[in-house]
Amino acid sequence: MSDGDASRGSHAGRARSAGAAPRAVLLSGAGRYGDPWHPFAETSAALAEMLGEAGFAVDRFDAAEAALAALDGASLLVVNAGDPDGPNAEGAVAAPADPELVAAGDQLLRAALERGIGVLATHTGAASLREYSAYGEALGGRWVRGRSWHPPLDEAHVRVVGAHPARSGVDDFVVRDERYLDLDVTAPVEIVAEHEHDGARHPLVWARTTGRSRVVVDLLGHLPESYASPGHRALLRGALAWLAGAGA
Repeated sequence: MSDGDASRGSHAGRARSAGAAPRAVLLSGAGRYGDPWHPFAETSAALAEMLGEAGFAVDRFDAAEAALAALDGASLLVVNAGDPDGPNAEGAVAAPADPELVAAGDQLLRAALERGIGVLATHTGAASLREYSAYGEALGGRWVRGRSWHPPLDEAHVRVVGAHPARSGVDDFVVRDERYLDLDVTAPVEIVAEHEHDGARHPLVWARTTGRSRVVVDLLGHLPESYASPGHRALLRGALAWLAGAGA
């Protein structure tokens, strides 16, 4: 049994015995969705802890096909995984996914989105699951290879904006993290947090509703220390509370 399977079994068992906890499916970067620059195992552990604190039973997977197959009955999909088209440290790119498995997973994701589910994409989640068209459509924006970029990891001065419920009671904060720039936002989104670079403002967190589903894209989260930031944690707590209302 893999670590992902063990995690799934233990959390799912607790969910069944409690009888009430909503279930979150957490996809953690590994294999073709991993890379040498992001410690996905550690950041996913931090996310799983926050999900538990928010009242979710967590099923954690290291394979996209398994995660999407587990969406039936789940309340939330969290994608903390890398870009399958990105090179590894040696410059090699992962082999393409099985088209039949991708088609099946895309159909399962579309079904979940139609019935109403929360989706949280963290950091490189904006570049992940490229084969699954339903995922990109739901996010409303993407990291575009050759266009999107980030300066060196440093202090990110996060400016909380707007009136979205996810930012309720959250003040501006500073966190050591990567700051993504020039993503392609293709659908109407509500900016929740932003940062400034060379005099221009760029989104760091946005939210949107698509049908009965709710989506939050949180571009922060390069390292586990980001999830120790009181400001980032407060923003994620608000996002998870809002996402939990999907499908209502």
